[in-house]
Amino acid sequence: MSTTLLFRDDAYLREAEAVVLAHTPEGGIVLDATIFYATAGGQPGDNGWLIWPGARLPIATAVKVEGGLIALVPAEASALPPVGSQVLQRLDWQRRHRHMRVHTALHLLSVVIPLPVTGGQIGADKGRLDFLMPEPPTDVAALNIALNLLIERDLPVTDTWISDDELLANPGLVKTMSVSPPMGQGRIRLVRIGQGDAQIDLQPCGGTHVARTAEIGRVEIGRIENKGKQNRRVNLLLVD
Repeated sequence: MSTTLLFRDDAYLREAEAVVLAHTPEGGIVLDATIFYATAGGQPGDNGWLIWPGARLPIATAVKVEGGLIALVPAEASALPPVGSQVLQRLDWQRRHRHMRVHTALHLLSVVIPLPVTGGQIGADKGRLDFLMPEPPTDVAALNIALNLLIERDLPVTDTWISDDELLANPGLVKTMSVSPPMGQGRIRLVRIGQGDAQIDLQPCGGTHVARTAEIGRVEIGRIENKGKQNRRVNLLLVD
């Protein structure tokens, strides 16, 4: 049995009921279904609360555990909901939504800087991508304009699924050099920005995203750091 990933079907789901399947040795709470994204791919795990009769437990983060399960990690030492009981999950929605905005903005950053990606990280106020980029960009202002114009086009952000074999036949879909998409489970999720002739990006991704690019708001490229002879780290900030 694995944890059903409710956030995969609806990233805007802020609360949902679930049944407690188990407690981990470290004190995590495993549910049969969850709206909490578990730390992976540079995106932090969600936080929020678990609520059941007579109790309200703050959740610090969510992590993957063995067997395709997700465990919610309490923010403080407290009694855990009993195995088999029903609980209400509630996200810290403001933080999650900012992660969604930053994550989609980073996909757009990989469009305006079409170079191989060597790493990345998502935060609530900013994110970054590391690029195989021997020399820094010469016109950051032009990149900022191009990035914000893509956001303003209000393009739809959707997903689809392909098989392992289909991904192997289309290696150009993978932009990240440091992390390969998880294979061996039969299918791989692709996140698409734009549709038809207006499609501007399509790449494997398991994270959460906004539904349309305009929801990101205005962004700004921050510091560009030298991270080795061939690498540059491009920081991206949410402005509003």
